[in-house]
Amino acid sequence: MKPTIQINKERLEKVATILKTVAHPTRLAVIDLLGTQERMSVNDMCEILDCEQSLLSHHLIVLKQRGILQYVKEGQNVYYSLKDKDVMKLIACIENCDCTL
Repeated sequence: MKPTIQINKERLEKVATILKTVAHPTRLAVIDLLGTQERMSVNDMCEILDCEQSLLSHHLIVLKQRGILQYVKEGQNVYYSLKDKDVMKLIACIENCDCTL
């Protein structure tokens, strides 16, 4: 008789979505940067991350659509911040992982 094992597919789908969303060096850099700052403008992030605004804007839209970032518009400037700082735990967890890939 096989043991009864239940897998929470909904939970795993949510985790997979988060992992797919952050699985890009630029997106991880944005999360890491915003983890240390209350909020930042797109221009400031472009300068620090040394990337073009169009590329960064694409990644910011993805992170915003998936609920990782929030933003506020003040005049001509848009300021982004982490919606929930718990996403920083994901980076810390992966950094501390003893996995060899």
